[in-house]
This record gives sequence, C-alpha cells and structure tokens, in this order.
Amino acid sequence: MLEGKALLDRARSLSNRPEDQIARACGYVGPSGRLLKKSFYRALIEAKGYSLPSHSSGGGGGGGGGSRGRQAEFRTRVHGNGNLLIGHAYTRRMGLEPGQEFKIEIHKETGAIWLLPMEEGGSTDS
Repeated sequence: MLEGKALLDRARSLSNRPEDQIARACGYVGPSGRLLKKSFYRALIEAKGYSLPSHSSGGGGGGGGGSRGRQAEFRTRVHGNGNLLIGHAYTRRMGLEPGQEFKIEIHKETGAIWLLPMEEGGSTDS
C-alpha cells in the first residue's frame, strides 16, 4: 500500500479514473480481494499532512494505525423472530466458554438482564 508522497503522486496520475480503480492501483486491497476504501482515504488525508486521531477505543496496545475490522459497539437489537443475540466479541470479553450455562434474571427496577452462572449441579438458589 502506497503512503505519503508516493500515494499522492500515483493518485494524481490516475485522477481521471474512478476512485475504486485508484485505490486498487495504490495497493489498497485486502487478502480476500476486497477494496480497503477507508484505509485508502485515511492514507490520502495523512499524506496531505493532516493528522487523524486514533480511532481505536480501549482495545489495548494504542497507536497501531489501520483498522482492526469490526469493533464491538455494545449495542444490540431484538431480531424479527424475537431473539436477542449476544455476539462473540462480548462473550469473549466476558471470558465465557462454549457450553457454559446461565440463569437469566431481569432486574425489576431497571429492566437490566443478568446472566447468573449455573452451578456444576445445574441449579441456582435465588
């Protein structure tokens, strides 16, 4: 992926072409062949001399530059079938393992959902 002056020069030389072709010609293509438009645009902005704030949020490691793929938004919605999905990003962050069982309780005052781990015997006293 081109950066800095090399990116600007290449983008200028292809300025009569569609944006997708320019990004592709500058090397902003992922391993699967998907065009990395966000990375391309960020690199163009930085090559022009503007500094962009880091957009990583609490993922540890800081600074690294570039996107790390989809990030957990800590939001969800009820699906059309009535199910409420809690995805892998959240269960991993909570340290949950496949096969763990929980009792679901709903807090009367706030409506918050509580997941209470089931004991080895399969029952909880609450």
